[in-house]
Amino acid sequence: MAPTQNTICSKHVAVIGAGAAGLVTARELRREGHTVVVFDREKQVGGLWNYSSKADSDPLSLDTTRNIVHTSIYESLRTNLPRECMGFTDFPFVPRIHDISRDSRRYPSHREVLAYLQDFAREFKIEEMVRFETEVVCVEPVNGKWSVRSKNSVGFAAHEIFDAVVVCSGHFTEPNVAHIPGIKSWPGKQIHSHNYRVPGPFNNEVVVVIGNYASGADISRDIAKVAKEVHIASRASESDTYQKLPVPQNNLWVHSEIDFAHQDGSILFKNGKVVYADTIVHCTGYKYYFPFLETNGYININENRVEPLYKHVFLPALAPSLSFIGLPGMAIQFVMFEIQSKWVAAVLSGRVILPSQDKMMEDIIEWYATLDVLGIPKRHTHKLGKISVSRYLPNMITCENIYRFQLFQH
Repeated sequence: MAPTQNTICSKHVAVIGAGAAGLVTARELRREGHTVVVFDREKQVGGLWNYSSKADSDPLSLDTTRNIVHTSIYESLRTNLPRECMGFTDFPFVPRIHDISRDSRRYPSHREVLAYLQDFAREFKIEEMVRFETEVVCVEPVNGKWSVRSKNSVGFAAHEIFDAVVVCSGHFTEPNVAHIPGIKSWPGKQIHSHNYRVPGPFNNEVVVVIGNYASGADISRDIAKVAKEVHIASRASESDTYQKLPVPQNNLWVHSEIDFAHQDGSILFKNGKVVYADTIVHCTGYKYYFPFLETNGYININENRVEPLYKHVFLPALAPSLSFIGLPGMAIQFVMFEIQSKWVAAVLSGRVILPSQDKMMEDIIEWYATLDVLGIPKRHTHKLGKISVSRYLPNMITCENIYRFQLFQH
């Protein structure tokens, strides 16, 4: 990934998605001299942060013919990181204290994050590159370039050729639903957190929330404001776990996993406790899903691992013309998007050279073998925990130093 002195090339690049990843990618590509077209289904920038009170027509989002809503934001959501950690490096996420319409809290609401992204788009004139209300339906390689087919909100179809495609479409739309023994005969309601908006529908109910990570912990406390009881089923807990949590309503418990769902409406946990529940809420994460992408078998999604990807970004067989921004789960997401997009932009222009296809594949195979030795499941490949960050971050930081102190000083 060393910088090169070759002639700088300008490419015509399609960016899929105008959320945080797509916005900063568009900016970095244009800064590097590329021409850019950004495609987005929504009427405005923001991607995931565009809240809608609407939800999928199927509460579990399993019906392939359902009406799909692409946001997973719920009404009460606030950031779980301070704003100082969330902004892009040269556009800090500072409070707009003189604007009474803005949220100046250190942990602001989702509306403030959307407003920040809109500020960013205006500051760097990114909206002029975006085709709003336009869905990409097919992306495929053709004679060394990329065919991109799209359709807009009135049904107009377009077919264009690009030198490169950067996928920034996120991974919070296709829900992953937990497998529960006996669930087919269980008579209650089920919903995935993707379709959760407000606690009102759970008034006076007994609710089981599956998952105790960020969304599960947050949503369970939100529902507890109106529910009769809320019981969290946590895969990370020991089998005998049974703990009452301190909430004002005094109605929230943590259990181990669900053992069985019975036809009489009862839920048996592995700790031996039984509750008669009205609703199960699946806070069980999402699947990587790129239905528009045709790569002739070069890329696969295997147990939620997008493979084979070099540093989570480039597909060796199609590098550098196809890349992905934002696949890893990481606390400082916006900064990661920025660093990845700087790398992609510089590689496409020729300022930075990737290793050979064989070398990239060797790196990927070694990485996967390391995960296997450490006992890390495939589904956690893109979750950058302490072990994987120690390997991945130095590469990102090195790239950032190359960009900032060598490439852009010319």
